[in-house]
Amino acid sequence: MERQDEIQLDVQWLGRRPYAEVWELQKQLIEQRIRNEIGDTLLLVEHEPVYTWGKRTDPEHLGEGPAALKALGADTFQVERGGEVTYHGPGQLVGYPICNLAGLSCGRDLHKYMRGLEEVIIRVLDSYGLKGERIEGLTGVWVGNAKIAALGVRVRKWCTMHGFALNVTDEPLPWFQHVVPCGIDDRGVTSLQTLLGEAPDMDGTRLRVVGAFREVLIV
Repeated sequence: MERQDEIQLDVQWLGRRPYAEVWELQKQLIEQRIRNEIGDTLLLVEHEPVYTWGKRTDPEHLGEGPAALKALGADTFQVERGGEVTYHGPGQLVGYPICNLAGLSCGRDLHKYMRGLEEVIIRVLDSYGLKGERIEGLTGVWVGNAKIAALGVRVRKWCTMHGFALNVTDEPLPWFQHVVPCGIDDRGVTSLQTLLGEAPDMDGTRLRVVGAFREVLIV
């Protein structure tokens, strides 16, 4: 496991991992963060193919259902985050902040935290010469009419888990066709590769995300 330790934020690059393994790690770390046994942590990972959804997801948004999604070669999990169904997999950079909101620039304000996560992605896109935008009433980051990054979090005792997913290559895009991603059926999904004409280096993208996260949310 590669680690980048600095004061105020512990960044852990996990490489490519199954969802269940990292989900369990999140649950362990948030308990440790609540007890103040660890400092703020940012997990970054590429997952094996997986569909996840929150407890309030409309079953119709799961396409032909969990069994059909598994038949595609993906794991499936209902999780404790907010938000609808989404996909994670190779070619997508997923970030899980395990942080105490009180110590972030947003303070104990979940709305500001979500807007902060969006701002992180917007700054990363700007570094590539792309204009990321918010759409009123929707969570995530968009370029034109297509979503490039999805967000879904859980906060307990002011500590966070789950987070954001940025489509870096085109590899994740076909998987979204089997569900109604984030419960939105009238907009598409896109990636850095689609927008730039070639796939950026994942390590380079990861470093940009870490830099933007520090700029926006770390006091």
